[in-house]
Amino acid sequence: MQFHRSHMLTWLNLAALAIVFLFGSCTSHQSHLPTPARSTGHIGTSARTPSEQITERRIIEEYQRWKGARHKMGGTGRNGFDCSGFVKVVYRNVFDIELPRTTNGQVKRGKSVRFNELQPGDLVFFRPPEYARHVGIYLSQSKFVHASKKKGVSVSRIDGTYWGRYYWTARRILPDT
Repeated sequence: MQFHRSHMLTWLNLAALAIVFLFGSCTSHQSHLPTPARSTGHIGTSARTPSEQITERRIIEEYQRWKGARHKMGGTGRNGFDCSGFVKVVYRNVFDIELPRTTNGQVKRGKSVRFNELQPGDLVFFRPPEYARHVGIYLSQSKFVHASKKKGVSVSRIDGTYWGRYYWTARRILPDT
């Protein structure tokens, strides 16, 4: 009985250490990101100012038109989008602004924005391993809309375990609100 009990305690201790290690290591890669402004709740118009709310609502309405459209390299429409093609179409349709066709061109437009100052409509850029670069449009509440290789046109968390790891920079194209 004593032998069994000591083995049980050893297994419990090992399990507890494994859980601490697992959860500790899962979050440590995100610690470089400050919390963006307005980072609570769910998708919707939760930006602070009326202007930000209007901007976010207009982006969400356009997103609803394209939601689920598949990813297609070089795509800019119903047959599919790549990330920069989607951003280009949204900016043209919603804001009547023509952006460059490529992520490389888009990252050179507008002005640089710090992560914790993101506003709806800001372009957010990433450097994940399977893309040279990736771009999406910030909403609020730590969410952005983009054309993902796996999910097509969708909404993701900018501070999530995947995208938070590869966040690179942000650019503001729209006038400050």
